[in-house]
Order: sequence, then C-alpha cells, then structure tokens
Amino acid sequence: MEASIREMREVEYPLLGDFLYEAIHVPEGVEPPPRDIIGQAALQVYVAGFGSQPHDHGFVADIRGKVVGVAWARVMDDYGHVDDETPSCAISLYKEYRGRGIGNALMQRMLAHLRTLGYAQVSLSVQKANAALRFYTRLGFKPVRETAEECIMLRRLGGGYKHTGAFR
Repeated sequence: MEASIREMREVEYPLLGDFLYEAIHVPEGVEPPPRDIIGQAALQVYVAGFGSQPHDHGFVADIRGKVVGVAWARVMDDYGHVDDETPSCAISLYKEYRGRGIGNALMQRMLAHLRTLGYAQVSLSVQKANAALRFYTRLGFKPVRETAEECIMLRRLGGGYKHTGAFR
C-alpha cells in the first residue's frame, strides 16, 4: 500500500484537528487526554484559520483517497517557536500507518517545499520521551533549546528567507 504525497486541499484543512490530536504524545500506560484538549489556545495555534496566512503550508499522505497523514507548517508562536521568520512544523499519521516510511516521505516533501520557497530553517518541538525524537534527528533536526521534558529542534534549509506568497 503506497501513499501518494500531495498538497493539502482547502477542503481538508478541518482534518488538522484530528491529526493534531493524533500528534499528542501519550506515554506508555498513560490514559490519553480527552479529544476536546485540542480546543485549548496553546494547541489551537497549530490549526486555527489554517490556510489564511501566507506562511501556511501543508501536505497529506493519501492512500486510495483516504488521508492517513499530514505534515503542516506555519509561522506561529507555538512550543517550537524560534523567530518570526521560521515556520514551525508538525506531522501526524494515524497509528496504523506509522513505521512504513510515510512520515519520512511527508517530511522530505515539506522540507523540500520550504527550501524551494527560500526559508532558511524550520523548527519543531518534541517531548524527549517521544520516539519521534529519533525520527527528527535522522531528518537532520538538531536541538537548540531543551527543558527537562521537551526539546526545540531546528533544521537548516540553506539560503535566506524569500517567501513570495500563500501556499494553496
């Protein structure tokens, strides 16, 4: 089952709420939070009004018409915020599609897209206990700030910022 990676369509923007919930790291043996947690302001910054800002970018992994994963980026004041010219990236796949290379394909497409637009770097935030930390390290993200539980990572893309408009 091969996934095709393509640009996110406007009609798919509402899916970001589901994928945001899927992206929440839940340690082994811990009860997942209620789904309404994504309504909190600290999490809404990832999805509210997505597509309305010039720095909003998204790709989906599609298998036979079903979106099974999403990678999205936007300049926002989130957990991974570095500066006002660096987009923060998020990625999420439904559990049954993880470990198949789909996340890697999504992130490679996002990184190439941001590089083409002239962004110098991209950031993200990941909990140290999350297995995704190794995934991001393999993709070339490097820690720039850490707390006891969390790591802010940065991936250089080359060049300086020259973004020219909204991604649709």
